[in-house]
Amino acid sequence: MTTASAHAPAAAARLGTAWPSRLWRGQPGDPRWARPALLAVLALTGALYVWNLSASGWANAYYSAAVQAGTESWKAFLFGSSDAGNSITVDKTPASLWVMALSARIFGLGSWSLLVPQALMGVATAAVLYAAVRPRFGPAAGLVAAAVFALTPASALMFRYNNPDALLVLLMTVAAYAVLRAVADGRTGWLVLAGSCVGFGFLTKMLQAFLVLPALALVYLVCAPTGLYRRIGQLLLGGLALVVSGGWWVALVELWPENSRPYIGGSQENSILELTFGYNGLGRLNGEEEGSVGGMVIMGPNGEVTQSGWGETGIGRLFSAGLGGHIAWLLPASLILLAAGLWFSRRRPRTSATRAAFLLWGTWLLTHWLVFSHMRGIFHEYYTVALAPGIAAVVGMGATVLWRRRRRPLAAVTLAAATALTAWWSYVLLGRAEDWHPWLRYVVLAAGCVAALGLLVPVRPRRAGTRRPGPRVAVVVGGAALVTALAGPAAFALETAASAAEGSIPLAGPATGFGPGGGAGPLHLGYGPGAPGGRGAPGGPGQGERGEPGLQVLGPGAPGENGAGGLLNSSKPSAELTAALERDSDDYTWVAAVVGSQGASGYQLATGEPVMPIGGFNGSDPSPTLEEFRRLVDSGRVHYFIGTDSPMGLGPGGDEDSEAARITDWVTANFPATTIDGITLYDVGSVA
Repeated sequence: MTTASAHAPAAAARLGTAWPSRLWRGQPGDPRWARPALLAVLALTGALYVWNLSASGWANAYYSAAVQAGTESWKAFLFGSSDAGNSITVDKTPASLWVMALSARIFGLGSWSLLVPQALMGVATAAVLYAAVRPRFGPAAGLVAAAVFALTPASALMFRYNNPDALLVLLMTVAAYAVLRAVADGRTGWLVLAGSCVGFGFLTKMLQAFLVLPALALVYLVCAPTGLYRRIGQLLLGGLALVVSGGWWVALVELWPENSRPYIGGSQENSILELTFGYNGLGRLNGEEEGSVGGMVIMGPNGEVTQSGWGETGIGRLFSAGLGGHIAWLLPASLILLAAGLWFSRRRPRTSATRAAFLLWGTWLLTHWLVFSHMRGIFHEYYTVALAPGIAAVVGMGATVLWRRRRRPLAAVTLAAATALTAWWSYVLLGRAEDWHPWLRYVVLAAGCVAALGLLVPVRPRRAGTRRPGPRVAVVVGGAALVTALAGPAAFALETAASAAEGSIPLAGPATGFGPGGGAGPLHLGYGPGAPGGRGAPGGPGQGERGEPGLQVLGPGAPGENGAGGLLNSSKPSAELTAALERDSDDYTWVAAVVGSQGASGYQLATGEPVMPIGGFNGSDPSPTLEEFRRLVDSGRVHYFIGTDSPMGLGPGGDEDSEAARITDWVTANFPATTIDGITLYDVGSVA
């Protein structure tokens, strides 16, 4: 035996014991408490995101049904089809579905196999955020950033839900971490990793992933420790990685013959490029999404319309009643701390890692804030989770910078002002949930004011015979300020975790009493004048007196809330109806067809068999056409058509111009109907 081989077992033993030690002790130079504190924060984050997780059931059944399809068909997996028959895709790129479908293939399809990966992504995002902040600002700053992120109500909502936002936020945060590493050492590989993450983010939620690009490109171009031309070349390589990692799937879809792949849901021309730049692209900014249902309609106590469209736009949008409780708790403080961080780092050299971090996370924060504030198209409260990493990082970094300089009057006053402002703003946000623990807002306000005053007291090393507070007292005051700042969002996050969330528009925290998501009346979505991109819907509830297009309401309390489902909520078929759909299911490609994906999703998840969502999510996509549907019926591939009273699938010229309405008219005029538990079935399979 050679000397090297003789020492191999000892080396292996040392290697085997080094990892647990390194895991617990953390990075060299960190205080002993740093790594245990990080592990505790991550464990508590995981507990918060996993607690009561199965109460949400299928959560957003629209995506759950697509996951179910992906477990049955690899083609459905690849394209992100709504059903294993591959009639139409969901209206997003499918990367988030891939994660859930792989989990479901391994562990079986169920609530936990769908939602646990989302929770783990939340823990991973908190860990990456810590890793991005710690090297430049210390472990305390990283811990504050991770805690702020984890306790943001929008985070507690979306990392417990099966929408694409969880994977999107994780990928964007990893991209930011990679760029900060590239700024530190100038290595091209980190930029390639960042570009790949953004590209894969595009495959998760399309152009929203690109909102982080200004921050990434600006920071590297300004701060990287290499020459200008090299920086430009490295950014181009990162851009190439983005195009390759996100573009391969787009190229595959464009090159694949249309007659052998599913229709691209959300588009009007069966085109992924149209979906990218239209419905999921520029249409979100200007409000002209072709195929959109129009927007929210807030109904007053007497049935009057108090607000339509997707809410008021403007710089104060994120502070509004429906949005503030999701994301805005620390938004005012983050703006103060961002300005302070940039001020105190103003004299540092161009390549300063401190200033680079403030530029990156500050640009991330401001870009998302401005875009979300002014976009006129489809906008939901949970979109704001993309702001959470920016706010969390800026708060962690800025608070640490000011804390280290707290002996300077300017730093002390700024930190105290941020604390007092946060306490007052938490008081306002908590007050919007009038009947929900009303005492809490007073406690937060009082504790925050006391902590702010404590931060103004000069701190010096204690000397014999003096009464000045020592460093330990200052730490207690700082800890109190942090606790009061996090009390409000933590309370909303806990309420979010304790509540079941289902449907297309989940909301965080308790009802705020008014505004989107907590209006004076029920929240509806509908077609109607005043809603950007909306279509008039002749006939039915809300039609104008002269027969002009009027308001159609959908969602809670509206047509389709019963077992048939609607635009916002999935169908919930009874056992008898499910048994009827399952009968002779092996003889058909689709056991049923129904207008709208939410209605189809519930039937599909109940039966485990493909159900065709006519018209896609909104029922407004021209897929299938009446001629295509008749051919499918004639060839014996569809068993039932499920009738619904929900006014979806209305085309620009009214119901007679939409394919969904034409199909409905043809079926109801030519096939026998049977009613089971209030749901009408048309046996279109009887023609074969």
